[in-house]
Amino acid sequence: MVIGGGIIGLVTAWRAAQRGLRTVVADPAPGGGAAQVAAGMLAAVTETHFGEELLLGLNLASARRYPAFAAELEEASGQPTGYRTCGTLAVALDSDDRAQLRDLHALQQRCGLDAQWLTGRECRRLEPLLAPGVRGGLQVSGDHQLDPRLLASALLTACERAGVGFHRAWAQRLTLTGAETGAWTETGTGTRTRTETGTEYGAGTGHGADDHTAGLGRAAQGAGRAGADHRATDGLRATGAVLADGTRVAAGQVVLAGGSLSGRLAGVPPHVVPPVRPVKGQLLRLRVPTALAAAGPFLSRTVRAVVRGGHVYLVPRANGELIVGATTEELGWDTTITAGGLYELLRDAHEVVPGITELELVETMAGLRPGSPDNAPLLGPTGLPGLLLATGHHRNGVLLTPVTGDVMAEVLTGGQLPALARPFTPLRFTAPPEPAPAAPYARPDTVPLAHHTRTGAPRPTDASQEQQA
Repeated sequence: MVIGGGIIGLVTAWRAAQRGLRTVVADPAPGGGAAQVAAGMLAAVTETHFGEELLLGLNLASARRYPAFAAELEEASGQPTGYRTCGTLAVALDSDDRAQLRDLHALQQRCGLDAQWLTGRECRRLEPLLAPGVRGGLQVSGDHQLDPRLLASALLTACERAGVGFHRAWAQRLTLTGAETGAWTETGTGTRTRTETGTEYGAGTGHGADDHTAGLGRAAQGAGRAGADHRATDGLRATGAVLADGTRVAAGQVVLAGGSLSGRLAGVPPHVVPPVRPVKGQLLRLRVPTALAAAGPFLSRTVRAVVRGGHVYLVPRANGELIVGATTEELGWDTTITAGGLYELLRDAHEVVPGITELELVETMAGLRPGSPDNAPLLGPTGLPGLLLATGHHRNGVLLTPVTGDVMAEVLTGGQLPALARPFTPLRFTAPPEPAPAAPYARPDTVPLAHHTRTGAPRPTDASQEQQA
């Protein structure tokens, strides 16, 4: 069972079904989520950051898989993905910005990456509409793009054709079975109570904006005291989920792929809750007028820019649209589209490409990236047998889609994380209770997903209503 039908949940379900696993996805609107407001840059090289060398390796591995992945998905679904091998140009507007870009280039060279330094004149030769003040830039021919909305639609169709089942409802609570151990006490914002099937963990029951942070509060507290709470999962196993409509879905393995709200699923033991937080991003969707498009492409490649120390990007689509983004805001669950955020994007984009003011404004968007403490994804088994994670991809969700699908299929069928994904195990945020290593994850012999029964549907809490995938 996959909880969450965004692109990460869908690619996990598709690859699992291809491996012969009976698979279902729980999500009221599969194919939605953060992909609907993502730009779709496949920027393993230009997204390089200091201190993220391990993540760089995973990003590069996924980027190398994209040509074959996109071709396979388009054949399986009969739909386009918008994959374009157009390259990326990163430019600097003034001398300080150029120094910052030079530092990035030095890091890229130390990492053995393919990035070529260009003068301002050489940048404008590639993209004539760049502002005269551009002082230099980096040409990265291997950083490409695709349309995340098309990707999500193609993955949904591929899943349906592969036999993946869909429950179009929120997953309200993880179900557990196993022996009870110890004396249960209140932990964090949730409580633990005895039930006939084992231990049940509940999320906070507050209301309003404050309640939106309850799950993430439990995640942070749980990660910090994992040793003290570790006995709570001894003898327990994740066995499925109860949906908001009352349906109970049984599963031998459960993958939590709920994006920024993965930490809000009720029933997850406190120290296993993923430490994922929402990171807001605002974007603009513009369209090149027909008369202007007749003269040639507005931009022929993705343009990223450093403008007075800030960052903006412009991603041209083959259909004449142009995506401008994106803000990075730590504002909890707020998805308000603000005049200030859009102004900053347009102001910086105009300084890089002055002609942008002639384009039609089609759409304004805001979404939530699933951020983790180290900005890297959480992939694979957790400290609770039967529960796996595929979340926390932050700004690299679209880029990491191919490798995430392969990694999750491998661990679901073979029980072991591939070597390239081991640095991203969720257990890196869980302190062991004692020096002895934890027992290895064991894949069950059977994956019973056929038991779907209706029960009286309880009224969902605010937390369950807010859960997104």
